[in-house]
Amino acid sequence: MELRHLITFKTIVEKGGFKRAAEYLDYSQSSVTVHVKELEKELKKPLFDRIGRKVFLTNYGTQFHPYAVKIVDLYNEAAETMNMNDAPKGCLVIGVTEIFSQYRIPSILMEYKKRYPDVSLSLRSLENKEISAALKNGQIDMAFVLERNVWFDKELTIEKIKDESIVLVRPVCPEDSENTILSTEESCSYKSMLEAYIQEEQIEAKNTLNFSSLEAIKQCVLSGLGFSILPYFAVEKELASEQILGEFISLNHTGNATFIVNHKNKQLSPAMQAMISLMKEQSLHWGE
Repeated sequence: MELRHLITFKTIVEKGGFKRAAEYLDYSQSSVTVHVKELEKELKKPLFDRIGRKVFLTNYGTQFHPYAVKIVDLYNEAAETMNMNDAPKGCLVIGVTEIFSQYRIPSILMEYKKRYPDVSLSLRSLENKEISAALKNGQIDMAFVLERNVWFDKELTIEKIKDESIVLVRPVCPEDSENTILSTEESCSYKSMLEAYIQEEQIEAKNTLNFSSLEAIKQCVLSGLGFSILPYFAVEKELASEQILGEFISLNHTGNATFIVNHKNKQLSPAMQAMISLMKEQSLHWGE
């Protein structure tokens, strides 16, 4: 039983004839006739009496009519519900790296909540090495990550949003700070960049201190403890106010970028699509 046949039947009753129904539905009158014949054939009962130029419901047609109306109305209700579901709503769990959660995500979340109040946001701060597993296990819906440009995972959709500038930072009053390297743990991409820079520039340092947090490294640089490399957006204010010294590292060492990541087999919900669009929109103003 085809829905279009039921719609045609319902319209004939409402409009009072085949011709008017054809005009309303933008069908040829012959198509309307075919629809009715197909429906009568399937039901094995006549639905209309054709007397002269007028049509009347048979007893069978009268009995069937309310069911046809219910089916068509239920379909329209379901279609309307699906269209309403295009609006962002429900839960959205986002994984973010520590440095991103401190500097970039707050303004994004504030704007998102303003635009889409029906979405319940949940934020999980994860290390880079944990992001992939969380996406594959379904623990998070999507992630914002600072990673190397060569980052690749065949199970993930990885979209670069913005290349990030990297700065070599040191205290204003170096003293013994030139002898101390402030580094991240192995799981962070900044460690490999720092090591590559030190090797290429043939820098000798007596001490290396490892930290799990880029923010902790910045505070140690401010305190005069040592030197390191950090994303420019994390030290922009301190450089502008001359609280620390810094120089941009050549492109050979700045292969980092901000990425949006999700599992390639995960259907993008309206809430996810809205977040991706907002992220791209806001990234245009980063660095201004």
